[in-house]
Amino acid sequence: MDASLLAVLTESEKLLIAETDRAALAALDEDAAIELETRIRRARGKYVSQYRRSASSRVAEQGGRGKARPENARARAKAEAFERGLSQVSQRVAALARESAAALRTERLAAAKAAKQGDWPGAGATVPRQRRQGPEVTPEPTGERALRNPASEKQRADTLGQGGRRQARRDSKRAGAR
Repeated sequence: MDASLLAVLTESEKLLIAETDRAALAALDEDAAIELETRIRRARGKYVSQYRRSASSRVAEQGGRGKARPENARARAKAEAFERGLSQVSQRVAALARESAAALRTERLAAAKAAKQGDWPGAGATVPRQRRQGPEVTPEPTGERALRNPASEKQRADTLGQGGRRQARRDSKRAGAR
């Protein structure tokens, strides 16, 4: 990280930024990296909001955001330092998450493969797979199939349409009589 960015940090902030070094990040597991990311994100948020608040309060007296910007260089530098640290930690968390997801996927696939193999000797290897038998199909529709089919749906829609047309005819006669 730039010496100019480190110069504005306090000792505790420098220690926090030092934890974002590649060597320090390599030693962290996923949970520790997530916890570090949370701490860095909180510090970054603190200085970003501090920068915005002080800059917005100076806009009225300075006459514009561009003129108020130089007065707020320290908070901006701290926010930048923590932003860079956060990007490094976030990349490490993403890499660790990808690794753990791949390991979990491999583990689940192995468990599924083991469950697919039977308990008895020679399962799946010498015995041919039996096809799954579904329910018997009856020639006449039963249950819900007997009540709903394209022909009955068409008839139902036609009946509803006739009722709607009759009602529209009555309504139009009533409107003409008024």
